[in-house]
Amino acid sequence: MSLGIIGTKIGMTRLFRDSGESVPVTLVSVDANRVVRVKTGESDGYAAVQMSYGTRPAKWMRRPLAGEIKQIGLETARGLKEFRVEADEELPEVGAEVGADLFEVGQKVNVSGTTIGKGFAGTIKRHNFRGQDRSHGNSLSHRVMGATGQCQFPGRVFKGKKMPGRMGGKQVTQRNLEVVQVNSEEQLLWIRGAVPGTTGGRVIVRPAR
Repeated sequence: MSLGIIGTKIGMTRLFRDSGESVPVTLVSVDANRVVRVKTGESDGYAAVQMSYGTRPAKWMRRPLAGEIKQIGLETARGLKEFRVEADEELPEVGAEVGADLFEVGQKVNVSGTTIGKGFAGTIKRHNFRGQDRSHGNSLSHRVMGATGQCQFPGRVFKGKKMPGRMGGKQVTQRNLEVVQVNSEEQLLWIRGAVPGTTGGRVIVRPAR
């Protein structure tokens, strides 16, 4: 199933297996996911499940969102997210709640999130350049990237050249992470390794294909 969940990154910790192995894990809390609409090929031209997630004060909600979730009896939500699914999949009904038990221990998942913004960064921090010599007459250009193009032909900087610029703040997907533990009562997922985003940031967890 390609249906996923929208959650909040709580932070990192570690678990100990029975063998004594220390496993670094990221805790993800599932944010009140409810199915708002099920789209099919006959009605919409493609198969998808639209889900609401999270809560927020009703006075801060936009009217289109309030109208959508009102159809399933909800008063507040933070937003909507759509998951493309296969036409022959068994899908939940409208109004159903999707929780952490959607995944199983040992299952591989892909986790998407917005990376931590670092602001303007040079090539050493942004692209892992090694830097220039600290001797042999070089007294100023220790962390400078060096030449960027050619002298005469073609006489320009190629597109995609690694240069200084804004670092982080991009949508990134970490693939094939293992689900180490599932807590259905508290709606928590323990996912092995680090996932993109800051503590308290929104992440999307999907089954790995």
